[in-house]
Amino acid sequence: MDINFISADAFHHARTRDPNLFVIDVRTVAEYAACHVDGAKLYPLQEFNPETIVQSAGSHDQIFVLCKSGGRAKKAAEKLASTTDKTVFVVEGGTDACETLDMKIVRGQNIMSLERQVRIAAGSLVLVGAVLAAILHPAFIALSAFVGAGLVFAGLTDTCAMGMMLARMPWNNKSEVPS
Repeated sequence: MDINFISADAFHHARTRDPNLFVIDVRTVAEYAACHVDGAKLYPLQEFNPETIVQSAGSHDQIFVLCKSGGRAKKAAEKLASTTDKTVFVVEGGTDACETLDMKIVRGQNIMSLERQVRIAAGSLVLVGAVLAAILHPAFIALSAFVGAGLVFAGLTDTCAMGMMLARMPWNNKSEVPS
């Protein structure tokens, strides 16, 4: 089955008409704990099991998928749509767009987004590679080149191995999650 896209505005209107829509959030535990759309259930992408979600959706014939801005939600929706006859929607713009529409957002502890963590890690590795190449041995430039190649690959394929690795780090998987 195909995935569908719904604007944050249309999603907001749908939630106003039916506050019991089945909404899932596929960000990390820490991102969800920091801020999520009220009523969204957490199913982190790095532990994503479509069958569990379809079972949890029960009699709902639609599933709405959110992440921070839409990229991870699309990946999750693709996996989900192939396992169910329910209509799967990706909310365009994700939680960020919902927040700008003054939808009810549950706030917790402020954390650093996964995207920022990736930029910091990638930038640090490039810098370390360049400094080591200048100071110790030119071969260390390979570290910077490897990270650069990884960023190009991530951009072309819309997948990020570093992001998935960072999502599994302990600080992104705190066990206390608000409901």
